[in-house]
Amino acid sequence: MFSSIWQDIRAQFSHGSMLTRIILVNIGGFLLLLMAKLALGGIGDGSVYADFSRSLMVGADWKHNLTHPWVLVTHMFLHEGFWHLLWNMLGLYWFGRIVGDLLGDRRVLPIYLLSGLAGGLVFFIMANLVTGLGFGSFALGASAAFMGILVVAGITAPDYLIGLPLLGDVRLKFIVLFFLVLDLVGISNGDNTGGSFGHLGGAFMGYLIAQQLQNGNDWTAPVNRIWDSITSFFENIFSARKPKPRVVHRSPDLKKQTVGKQGRRSASSAPDDLSYQDQLDAILDKIKLTGYDSLSASEKEFLFNASNK
Repeated sequence: MFSSIWQDIRAQFSHGSMLTRIILVNIGGFLLLLMAKLALGGIGDGSVYADFSRSLMVGADWKHNLTHPWVLVTHMFLHEGFWHLLWNMLGLYWFGRIVGDLLGDRRVLPIYLLSGLAGGLVFFIMANLVTGLGFGSFALGASAAFMGILVVAGITAPDYLIGLPLLGDVRLKFIVLFFLVLDLVGISNGDNTGGSFGHLGGAFMGYLIAQQLQNGNDWTAPVNRIWDSITSFFENIFSARKPKPRVVHRSPDLKKQTVGKQGRRSASSAPDDLSYQDQLDAILDKIKLTGYDSLSASEKEFLFNASNK
């Protein structure tokens, strides 16, 4: 059973949408901290677990962030509380799909990263400028990144209808307004003040990204170029370790030979006649262009079977 679950997760991560990958990484970050807490024991200051977990969180102390520069990225993929994780992932799923459908799957990750980065920086700045409002020393979670995606969705499609229990259909712009007011109330009450400032920082970054997109400036493009360079680097490393594919030379008259006197189709005339590798390559190309969700049921089944070979 566990082997099957792991294979399904691998298939979703390898061929699913970027939103699916982000959610899976967040779940992985939650399980990492959970396993570390069980293995290392103790959650108080000075415990081994506290030192480990805080090494992955953005802090209010500039020395901590300077000596742990990776925290600007890692903090937005970590959650210690189950409900914190659940609500963030549900929000990402609901509103991230709107962004992916309207603006393209490739823009989801850059918006997430830029908004999460802005949230971490705002938390750090405000923690050092404002005192007496209940700031914590460390911050983690995808809330700022979620707020950025929510605001981008709201600005792109403000009248998009969302069905909510008890309330019925609600326009997206009012949902965005509700979350913004919720953070302002949190700041005024001193409830998770640092987190609320971070959320607003992510929301402001989402606002800037959406406005620039409407003006013809795509802030997600540089992030995608950097991401493509990183993935290409690792793909080249791993592909160098794999055996080179065997080259097969075919006769140029092969297609003609496959057509019989009774008018049978040639090997290139229909998808059913494609070789196994050709079908797999075609499906992977389709995923890159339009995402995993665009596949038909038969294509998903073919891809799943291929991942088990």
